[in-house]
Amino acid sequence: MTYVRSAGGTQVTVDPTDDGIRGERHGTAPVPLSVLDLVTVGAGRTATDALRTSVDIAKLAEARGYHRYWVAEHHSMPGVASSSPAVILAHLAAHTERIRLGSGGVMLPNHAPLVIAEQFGTLEAMAPGRVDLGLGRAPGTDGATAAALRRTERLGEGADDFPQQLAELIRFLDDDFPDGHPYSRIHAVPGPVQATSPGGVQSPHRPPVWLLGSSGFSARLAGALGLPFAFAHHFSAQNTIPALDLYRESFKPSALLDAPYAVIGVSALATDDEKEARRQVMAAALNMVRLRTGRPGLVPTPEEAEAHRFTEMERDFITSWNANVVHGTPDQVRTGLDDLAKRTGADELMLTANAHSSEARLHSYDLIASAYGLPEA
Repeated sequence: MTYVRSAGGTQVTVDPTDDGIRGERHGTAPVPLSVLDLVTVGAGRTATDALRTSVDIAKLAEARGYHRYWVAEHHSMPGVASSSPAVILAHLAAHTERIRLGSGGVMLPNHAPLVIAEQFGTLEAMAPGRVDLGLGRAPGTDGATAAALRRTERLGEGADDFPQQLAELIRFLDDDFPDGHPYSRIHAVPGPVQATSPGGVQSPHRPPVWLLGSSGFSARLAGALGLPFAFAHHFSAQNTIPALDLYRESFKPSALLDAPYAVIGVSALATDDEKEARRQVMAAALNMVRLRTGRPGLVPTPEEAEAHRFTEMERDFITSWNANVVHGTPDQVRTGLDDLAKRTGADELMLTANAHSSEARLHSYDLIASAYGLPEA
């Protein structure tokens, strides 16, 4: 089945078998594999180091058959250098050729919809047919920082208005505000309006919109609008299956997608031996303890984690947290990912490797690719 969508007064045919959403499975992987990058900064490292690592991982992911590479928006966290996804994606676009690049996600209430449409229209012009626009409604930070971003203390209004903000953003992307609308003469550029200018040519591509979530709200909305959905299993594992069920039950075919397509984010770290995986995962868990207790910082080294005296409450948190981190040898990680794909029915797994060192993160994606027989670099 094909659909026709209107953009800038031009009819554009969309083939759902070639929409850039559905990934290709390689090797023995149960579903397509992708990468979620938090651009983590380890103790003793700089943001420059972290961003260079992102380029290295993106190149590796492209060479080894990962389908897409997303960057997540976070603010006021010393250990996460991804406050500006659009800037990072532009940098990655200059260093890659084929892999899809996107936001996982941009936090829509933090920004004016027109600004996001302009940013991702620019990215689409830089990397035609390779850009995803993933959107979330959480702030990606604490309340005080969210207030500084949004210039208001009334934070609940942003989340409550999410469906309206989303509709506005999509109209800017498609340049199809109806006549008489206050924004009907405003155009996101680069965008479809350029096709209506003398000599203009309509691009066949427009960044597909994804909804992201860790609860049922975005799952239901994504289903109702016929959008692809990405669930944050890596920090809300208990809600994964209920949210995916709700998404599939709510799904209505759209001009973008004719059947549900769900991705789940998964914390996964493979190392050459099981002991080293535990060391790396404990360091990442200590970082989460500090974040959850209002003390965000750089990702500690494994040695620092080994020397840390955990309280009983911290140990309970870490036990619960690490239960949802797929880690160990490549064979152990492969088994864990296979089981997760089977249990959830996810259409794609998006892996995030949380570790102190760039070398450990890069090596993990390489080991997982080899464990599944993905194409050699």
